[in-house]
Amino acid sequence: MILLGFDIEEFDMPLEYGKQISFAEQLSISTQGTNVILAILKAAKIKATFFCTANYAVQKPEVISQIVSEGHEIASHGYYHSDFKPEHLAQSKTKLEEISRAEVTGFRMARMMPVDEQEIAKAGYTYNSSINPTFIPGRYNNFGKPRSWFYEQGVLQIPASVSPLIRFPLFWLSFHNLPMGLLKWMSGITHKKDGYLNLYFHPWEFTNLHDARFGFPKYVVKNSGQPFANRLEEFINWGKSKGYEFMRTDEFAKGVDKKKLTLIA
Repeated sequence: MILLGFDIEEFDMPLEYGKQISFAEQLSISTQGTNVILAILKAAKIKATFFCTANYAVQKPEVISQIVSEGHEIASHGYYHSDFKPEHLAQSKTKLEEISRAEVTGFRMARMMPVDEQEIAKAGYTYNSSINPTFIPGRYNNFGKPRSWFYEQGVLQIPASVSPLIRFPLFWLSFHNLPMGLLKWMSGITHKKDGYLNLYFHPWEFTNLHDARFGFPKYVVKNSGQPFANRLEEFINWGKSKGYEFMRTDEFAKGVDKKKLTLIA
């Protein structure tokens, strides 16, 4: 099975490169990309998970309503994308449930940074997808973490997918830069090893990132916008041709919990 996750946030990435972008434009770009994603998923007749910041949801409740009405999962991406306090865990869950009128059971930390699992459990989440179990220079080193799902502090951990052995990350930047044939091959061997893929993207990748105002390097802007949408569509069609099922992350988590209970019994 394949879990597709999309992190809906204020598009504040230009700030990391010393560029300024208005809050209104941050919201507009994220919404534009989200609409592209929703159209792709609808055409493919598959469901996915949208990890949303409460800050975005407060500003764009109509987008959240559309996501839920089309059968997708709303999970938390924190309250703000560039500010975090432990109390934001519960606050974002409460606000997202209020806006979406749906239960929020999953969490993903902004930029896949470390988060206290005890605080995750205390806030009422049942799963956390905040680990990229590889090494990204200047970001994190998670070689000591398991590659596939595991439990910590009673919370189900669902790491992002990386290839076996060398742990090459199968994340958004890989979809921008790798030849599709190589990406499919690595995804295939990873799926064979783990039984599933957990992939994550951002709505702004489905917009034109070549704008000089953003200051992004070539490896970020490559294949952005419509080419990126085309790549995701091609990947979905490949997954379907292999017989892989596409599933919301909360549904996957429920299946893992059932396996755990069966093993205990």
